Amino acid sequence: MAGAATTDTRPLTDGFGRRITYVRISVTDRCDLRCRYCMAEKMEFLPRREILSFEEIDMIAEAFIARGVRKIRLSGGEPLVRKGVTDLAARLGRHLNGGGLDELTMTTNATRLADHADALADAGVKRVNVSLDTLDPDAFRYITRWGDLEKTLDGIAAAQAAGLRVKINMVALAGMNDHHIVPMMRWCADQGHDLTLIETMPLGHIDDDRSDRYLPLDAVKHDLEQQFSLIPLAERTGGPARYWNVEQLGLKLGLITPLTNNFCDGCNRVRVTVSGKIYMCLGHDDHLDLKSALREGGREALDQVLDEAMIRKPRRHDFHIGADDAQPAVTRHMSVTGG
Repeated sequence: MAGAATTDTRPLTDGFGRRITYVRISVTDRCDLRCRYCMAEKMEFLPRREILSFEEIDMIAEAFIARGVRKIRLSGGEPLVRKGVTDLAARLGRHLNGGGLDELTMTTNATRLADHADALADAGVKRVNVSLDTLDPDAFRYITRWGDLEKTLDGIAAAQAAGLRVKINMVALAGMNDHHIVPMMRWCADQGHDLTLIETMPLGHIDDDRSDRYLPLDAVKHDLEQQFSLIPLAERTGGPARYWNVEQLGLKLGLITPLTNNFCDGCNRVRVTVSGKIYMCLGHDDHLDLKSALREGGREALDQVLDEAMIRKPRRHDFHIGADDAQPAVTRHMSVTGG
């Protein structure tokens, strides 16, 4: 790996004038669950030799922070399946203390969170997003193929005990968990968690037919408004969700609607895979290789790739789903890019 060059501090701004202040970094493509809308039951994962070391992830994060990124989310796959990931979080947490970073977060299925919540809190993580699509044990086991709901709930409880704020991410699935949405809202309100509903996204080949499970959140919102008062909130957390206050429950409800309502105009983020590829858009296959740049040319080459990424970042994704869409919008699974 070449020696570091002078730090480049030019803000990352794409061709449409959007400032990039948020990066999601995948630390593994592996997961201990096989959620039906996300993965096939039998998956092929990257050989370990192809993945970024923690030192390389740290160097890439440092380059992003120098150029104006204020928020980093660690993701996967399931990030907590990678040994030593809390050490990486602690290493990145130094940027919180130094003022270069505003927030370090993680997306997790919480199956291993009970063992790691305290270490994440010590690293400076203040908030975690937990993927949880139902509170029914049998439905949970079906959706995840072999998951144990109690492990996830224990992980959430441990996060709360460690002082971490928890936001629940629930993928809305027609005929599978649509009747679980209101119970999840009530539970989140009782537990003090925010809740975000997400439309299923056409990423990667899976065993199920996504068109059968696609549930437009416009329709869900309309149904909810027959029971609850949904007051729009101006609050934004740096991601694609739009938020409402559910007045009767005292719940902050987010909706992520990549299919019914394109959310790209204010996009401020890019994703880095565990193999060191930067994807400028979740809905496009175009990418650049940060790993090779870092290993062959050091920091200067890394900054050149970031510049090229800004030029190539598209205006919007092109997600669509329906009975006539035999192929996913992109061939890679969400676990490859990072959630």
